[in-house]
Amino acid sequence: MNALFVICGIGVFSLLAEVFNLKKWVQAVSLVGLLAALVFIVSDWKAISYYYQGMVVFDRFAMAFSGLVLIIAFFWFWMSIDFFKGEAHRTDKSALVFFAIAGAIMMLSFNNMAVLFLGIEILSISLYVLAGSNKENLFSTEAAFKYFLMGSFATGFLLFGIALVYGATGTFDITSISDFILSNPPTKLPRFFFIGGLLIMIGLAFKISAVPFHMWAPDVYEGSPTPITAFMSTIVKIAAFGAFLRIFSFSLVYFSPALLWIEQGLMLLTLIVANVTAVYQTNVKRMLAYSSVGQVGYLLLAFSSDSRHSSGAIFYYLVAYALASILSFSVVHIVEKAKGNAGIDNFKGIFKSNPLVGVAFTIALLSLAGIPPLAGFFGKYLVFTLSIGKGFIGMTVVAVITSLIGVYYYFKPIIAMTQPGEDSISVSASQKLLLLILILANLLVGIFPELIRLV
Repeated sequence: MNALFVICGIGVFSLLAEVFNLKKWVQAVSLVGLLAALVFIVSDWKAISYYYQGMVVFDRFAMAFSGLVLIIAFFWFWMSIDFFKGEAHRTDKSALVFFAIAGAIMMLSFNNMAVLFLGIEILSISLYVLAGSNKENLFSTEAAFKYFLMGSFATGFLLFGIALVYGATGTFDITSISDFILSNPPTKLPRFFFIGGLLIMIGLAFKISAVPFHMWAPDVYEGSPTPITAFMSTIVKIAAFGAFLRIFSFSLVYFSPALLWIEQGLMLLTLIVANVTAVYQTNVKRMLAYSSVGQVGYLLLAFSSDSRHSSGAIFYYLVAYALASILSFSVVHIVEKAKGNAGIDNFKGIFKSNPLVGVAFTIALLSLAGIPPLAGFFGKYLVFTLSIGKGFIGMTVVAVITSLIGVYYYFKPIIAMTQPGEDSISVSASQKLLLLILILANLLVGIFPELIRLV
């Protein structure tokens, strides 16, 4: 809980920095604050704490996922130095980002569905503004508007579902809901309870961008400023899937196998549609958007295979995915800043002119594709092993085929980087150091997967 207080405190400090002319300190305080919050997570690791009459719980699950959010947020601030440059709106952007991180932590630590709703709204409202923060770009405004509209619909589904579940059980507490389900046979539960669970699943499917509720993601990812796209693709994805996992594996999964069948249908659609569509993209940023959607399919496969005990495999997969994704968007941000957009043709000649950038992007894409010995390979290995062990052979075959399709489109920008190009790209010493650290992190997590373990 102390970590959440620190994050909220930095958000308030960012707002006050504008008033007291402390803008030059915002970035340093942000990075130090993220490290301090991470220290609090580590120091509280052995304790399971409940707050506000049990509405918020910091157990191993919440602390592990929140720690991952804070680590990725640290790297995100590092890669986004340019996003906060200039006098205009620097403190506003920083405050919105920290409030979004606070919302993400609430989504990972809720024990009451009212807190889940608050966390989602705190995160979403901040991102609606950040997605449209580039006022000189019409696509940024379009992205914000689409994100707001689709997010509003998702919130409506989620609230309606929560209301129906409350009407059936008389509580918002997910532990009490689980006890209620276990103490009553399904035939005695009202029919609208299942409808409530289904609506909650649909609402969260919007947030994790599972097919067919993914249509907002490519346009919003492409139109938003690249740092915000990276934020959505990593921190928001971790928080959204963590919330999905908490409410369904801890509570609603006990109700009806039909919810799992629907989730498996979402999983198959996500794997097939996202990976096939990504093949036809010519903009790397949009390709990574569909890639982000496709990665959700593998996470849903792990959940389908063992909804109650898949946290370890899912956590490792999210670590591997987040590290590769933040590395890939760091490179996209560098290229986009130098050449104006992230079209595949703009990546030509990078291996020759900027070998470090080329190597970094290659490692990131190969990890996302699941090539050994990178982290993404062992993430998919854990998921496929789990699904095969539970007898989901057909689904695993589909996942392997779509993974091979992913290898094809991930190699498109890699091949482009080996082709002759005209302009070189300038990379600062800070960016080089970030790329080196993220390359090392991807290699270490892949070569030593036992370093990442959800206890």
